[in-house]
Amino acid sequence: KLEPGIFTLIRELTQKGIYFAAASGRQYTNLRRLFAPVQDEIIYLCENGFLAFYKEELIFKEEMPREDGSELIRAVLEKDGCEALLSGVYNCYLQPKKDSYVDWMENVVGNDCSVVEDLTAVEEPFLKVSIYEEDGVKDAAEWQERFSDRFNVVTSGNAWMDIMPKYIHKGYGLKKILDRLNILPGECAAFGDNENDREMLELVGLPITMDTSSESVYDLGRYHTDTVENMLDKMLHKKGGLEI
Repeated sequence: KLEPGIFTLIRELTQKGIYFAAASGRQYTNLRRLFAPVQDEIIYLCENGFLAFYKEELIFKEEMPREDGSELIRAVLEKDGCEALLSGVYNCYLQPKKDSYVDWMENVVGNDCSVVEDLTAVEEPFLKVSIYEEDGVKDAAEWQERFSDRFNVVTSGNAWMDIMPKYIHKGYGLKKILDRLNILPGECAAFGDNENDREMLELVGLPITMDTSSESVYDLGRYHTDTVENMLDKMLHKKGGLEI
């Protein structure tokens, strides 16, 4: 859940002619609910770079080759302690090993979900394949070593890893959005805290990382902050020498 103050800050940005984008591994419908008070005023970069929306218009969409996606899904389902998630544009698909996984995704994460008997048989084109480990990611290096020749395997929070074609990441998606809006990367700031933010932080002119960032990402930030709200407040109101 988001603190209410973020919506006031987003509206201030918009009034100054500055776009705000929610860049996340989450699905589009989930993000719209999360940002409900400003849901029609912001850009959505979803699924770690697979697709983007603005004012309910699909700006771009990439797909996972079905053969690759099916291979990844089977590998996740065969691994003890791991649950698989297949992303579509407006929905995600689950083939749960535990009922608690479905409850978590629907009632805690807040996704729109469909439970299926066979993820590889889902008719919708495949987007991202994700791995969920209830007790936290333990084998990131194993997955990265196994698939790094063809895919990006990135941590996306304590319990998640996302697997995508190598060229797809938040930086790729953000660059497509900026090109569409005729904005230069150097005119953009981005916040991040994990490996799925790396390429986005490396792209923009003003990368900002969280105090709680993973060690591999923290030093990518020109500035660091405890919350996005506090840094936006400093930038908007010229506190501490920071301004937009």
